[in-house]
Amino acid sequence: MSQEVIQRFTALVNDFDARVQAAPADSWGNAAPCDGWTAADIVSHITTNMNGITAGLTGTEAVTPDATQPVATWNAARTTLLDAINSHDLSTNIAGPFGPMPAAQVIGRFVSTDMLVHTWDLARAVGGDEQISAAAVEGAYSGLKPMDAMLRSPGMFGPKVEAAEGDDLQTEFLKFLGRAV
Repeated sequence: MSQEVIQRFTALVNDFDARVQAAPADSWGNAAPCDGWTAADIVSHITTNMNGITAGLTGTEAVTPDATQPVATWNAARTTLLDAINSHDLSTNIAGPFGPMPAAQVIGRFVSTDMLVHTWDLARAVGGDEQISAAAVEGAYSGLKPMDAMLRSPGMFGPKVEAAEGDDLQTEFLKFLGRAV
């Protein structure tokens, strides 16, 4: 299972990375689809999560991202986490959204979905490629549908936007997560 989680997560990291690297230098202050966030805030959020996982796996203190340097901060977080997940035991319990959980579960269920939706958010904010992995969307959406009520809790996702007839799966997924597409 860990190898599958590593491969899936690495693909999502690479997709997010493509948007970070392609973002115009003057786009980091652009408004993001997440209320009150900018493109730089999305990167800061993702790197905070990644740095927390790295710290949990390596027994170190989590690095605080520098929101003024989104690309450099992202590059460092990406490299250290990919190194950590390939060299540490993913059955190790780390801090998860509901308390300590195996790293593979935190990465495979929560951080991967967060990375996926924020890849779209970042692309939308910086004017990048908004197409996200169809297989990842299908997997994440099927896993989230049963948790609809919980997802509407404070600090999670906003109210879902009703899908329109003819919406593709990506659009339906994003609307389910409260995005105006």
